[in-house]
Amino acid sequence: MKKITQLICVLLTVTSMSAQQEKGIMGYNNWLNNWTEFKPNKVEYGEANQILAGNISVNTKLLKKNIYVLQGNVYVTNNAVLTIEPGTLIIGDFETKGTLVVTKGAQIVADGLETDPIVFTSNRSQKKAGDWGGLVILGDAPINKFGNVGSYNLDLDPTLTTYGGDNVAGNSGILRFVRIEFAGKKVKGIDTFNGLTVAGAGNKTIFDNVMVSYSGGDSFAFFGGDINASKLVSYKSINDDFKFTQGVQCRLFNSLAIRSSYLSSNKDGSRCMEVRSYEKKNETDFTKKTTLVAATNITMLNDSENIKADIQAGLVKEAVYVAETASLEMKRSVISGFNPAVLLDSKIEINDANLKKIKFEEMYFNLCNGNIFTEYNSNNEDLESWYGNSVFFNVYSQSSNKETFIDIANPKRPDYRLQLGKITASSGNR
Repeated sequence: MKKITQLICVLLTVTSMSAQQEKGIMGYNNWLNNWTEFKPNKVEYGEANQILAGNISVNTKLLKKNIYVLQGNVYVTNNAVLTIEPGTLIIGDFETKGTLVVTKGAQIVADGLETDPIVFTSNRSQKKAGDWGGLVILGDAPINKFGNVGSYNLDLDPTLTTYGGDNVAGNSGILRFVRIEFAGKKVKGIDTFNGLTVAGAGNKTIFDNVMVSYSGGDSFAFFGGDINASKLVSYKSINDDFKFTQGVQCRLFNSLAIRSSYLSSNKDGSRCMEVRSYEKKNETDFTKKTTLVAATNITMLNDSENIKADIQAGLVKEAVYVAETASLEMKRSVISGFNPAVLLDSKIEINDANLKKIKFEEMYFNLCNGNIFTEYNSNNEDLESWYGNSVFFNVYSQSSNKETFIDIANPKRPDYRLQLGKITASSGNR
């Protein structure tokens, strides 16, 4: 460990010179510009003039010139395509807890622009997490439940919320340059909705430049399917930022999770990333694929004025949790300000076979109270030794976030990218 610490300056200098070694979110231009919003509660969105309610059973287009309100549970059914123009505003109704569900076989084409994103938000004057339901996308790609069929109903219509199948290349549409704010309603006695729930979506579905802010549940939840996703942003979620389960095969690239020590679920706590193979073991077909997440160039940051004090006060948990039988391959990523950085399920036996399924390479672990631990185990020398091996090029640091991350001039659009070896990268070029 000491030797690795001594190499920090050398390795960070190397990372600043080689694009292949860059850690955390990256890009020649600051891709957070223009379409993101880090203070959505300060935005005046205007009043709705169109109502969305019931079932959308024929191809339908929502226009930028209108402002739409989601009343109750709205379903896109009958293999219909819901197309949403760039710049369109859809407001989730607080009183009826509006929710948009794209049923299996249907599609949503929400293809915004960097300068004209599509926005889903709350209609309350004082907006809060959980004001409305969220966006649910259901597809026909494989999951690992018996019968290859699941149901995401909560308080939804069970006949319209099935998902799963054998179509790995399924296409549930496009989400690009989209913001989802203040979603995640709580269903009494059951659970909370998520900002974006994706269940059984195939790899032809596009998820690119999607931001979920202040979700009352998870920001992004993936149940099975085969997923490619990039430039996802989770901002101050109450629950997990990224949840993976039910055998999802996901390739996540160049994405950002920003947590607050003071926002957390009382149920299981909240993490940047939770990787599980199942929800209920007795419903899981273990002859099918277990969850595999390949995550590259991810930044996970606890945004705190005093991380050490927050950790001592018990306000901070682990950033990443990996459950038994699940696989995670994380590379060139940053985890800053957690307790610890990674926690492995106590049921995972620490052996070569399992460690080959849980990979951390070219990582930057910063300001964490421990790096990679096993649940309920205070002695983690074996894991520290394994992941601290120089072959993995992992770096450990205790630098202040203010020194480690760049914050560009505009306070609405912080740049949470890593400063490489005290070389301050500009907001426009890394």
